[in-house]
Amino acid sequence: MMIYLDVFLTFSRIGLLAFGGGYTVLPLMQEEVAVRKKWITQEEVMDYYAVGQCLPGMMGVNTAILIGHKVGGKGGAVASTFGFAAPSLVIILLIASLLQNISGLAIVQSAFAGIRVAVCALVANAIYTMAKKGIVDPVTAVIAAVTFLAVAWLEVNPILIVVSSAVIGVAISRIRGRLKSDSGVAVGADVHAATDVEADDAEATDAEADDDKAGGGKAGDDV
Repeated sequence: MMIYLDVFLTFSRIGLLAFGGGYTVLPLMQEEVAVRKKWITQEEVMDYYAVGQCLPGMMGVNTAILIGHKVGGKGGAVASTFGFAAPSLVIILLIASLLQNISGLAIVQSAFAGIRVAVCALVANAIYTMAKKGIVDPVTAVIAAVTFLAVAWLEVNPILIVVSSAVIGVAISRIRGRLKSDSGVAVGADVHAATDVEADDAEATDAEADDDKAGGGKAGDDV
């Protein structure tokens, strides 16, 4: 039972600080569930986040559900969902009742301007964190570059991008596995051939030694 309360409170902190939503949630989730709680790894957070993008609804809520289910099963999924959504619901209700009266104030406009800058910084940090974990070789670098161009200039649907990248990742993994298997077979064949050569050389050496002994014995008899 305590795990459900822990999950609820953890995701309540995330929901309370998740200004801007979307990509700004990722670094908060990584810090809370991967670094502090160590429930899952940062790579798993990124995986769940990618899956959450492909599902209907908000990415943050979807990711919270997946992580909560990983930590505490169905009860954990429910606790993470309510924990993540509760602060936003309360704050939005309060702001909605006051926004019409205070939206024109200079101090409120300044606050929103500061929040927008902070959100940009959080998104940049999320991109940097994901790039360090995800871009590990030239192939992943090419996938990242093509994905960015497709989204930024061609306006391709992000769901299509994620699904296509998943298919490409599986294909590359299988190709690498086959190449590794073929290279292992080739190395094994070379080792086997070298062993056969060494065995033949050893047999030839033994035969020569036997011939020498036979020749020496015959010479002794002649004497």
